[in-house]
Amino acid sequence: MSEQHHQATVSASGMARRELAHRCRTLTEARWFALTVFAVILLNAALLGVETYSGLVEEWHRWLRLAEHACLAVFTVEILVRIGAHADRPRGFLKDPWNLFDLAVVLCAFLPVVRENTTVLRLLRLARVLRTARFLPQLRVLLTAVARSLPGTLSFLLVGALLLYVYAMIGWVFFGRADPGHYGSIGRSVLTLFLLMTLDGIGDAVHAGLEISRWSLLYYASYVLLASFVLVNVLIGVVITSLDEAREMEKTQPPPAAPAQDRHLLLARIAAAREALDDLERDVGAG
Repeated sequence: MSEQHHQATVSASGMARRELAHRCRTLTEARWFALTVFAVILLNAALLGVETYSGLVEEWHRWLRLAEHACLAVFTVEILVRIGAHADRPRGFLKDPWNLFDLAVVLCAFLPVVRENTTVLRLLRLARVLRTARFLPQLRVLLTAVARSLPGTLSFLLVGALLLYVYAMIGWVFFGRADPGHYGSIGRSVLTLFLLMTLDGIGDAVHAGLEISRWSLLYYASYVLLASFVLVNVLIGVVITSLDEAREMEKTQPPPAAPAQDRHLLLARIAAAREALDDLERDVGAG
């Protein structure tokens, strides 16, 4: 009897979790729910902008705090509903990086250390604006592309830093004495070449270099070719490749769930099959 009671309890618990997941999933898939959360995110961003005006903050301090608490309450309810939508499969919630990001943003707002630090709290509220990516697929693709391009970008930065250092040393050797304001030290040389990487002031630099040596034309021409054209095009190639990969990842995601009525019917059939299996197990055990 105890074993049968235990099986019945487990079955009832499973049914309750599935029913909770079904109700919460229906709510999260509703269009009005997504639009409401999106509107609250935009409201949160607007409140951050309003708080940059000290006069408005002093006059509307109470109402601004009330609006902030209301936004936090909506975000808390939303994340609880999303967790409830995975009540029958909790691991599914943890597999989605956006769910983990939303959970971290909401939970951090309740930490005493964060709530007492105004700067950290404002940065945390600013992070909520990034949650708009959940509701904007194209923005989500761009953020995914940026994340996937980080390894290639780090390699690009390493090569760029090496190139910058080599040309800075060459510039210090040839132009250090004649132009100490721009090439008097390795630091000044790096800063000068970094600004020239954007081609801003390259004409003045070439004219000043020609007054020192005719070889400066080869120096600046090779630097501009490598730093402003080759390296930048390599970086663009890395980003475009990552963007294509992010689009492919977005396409290969599971298709949206079936309509609520069909899913409810499917859940009812699964529940009936589980009950039939439980009855069969009890009959076998009794036999």
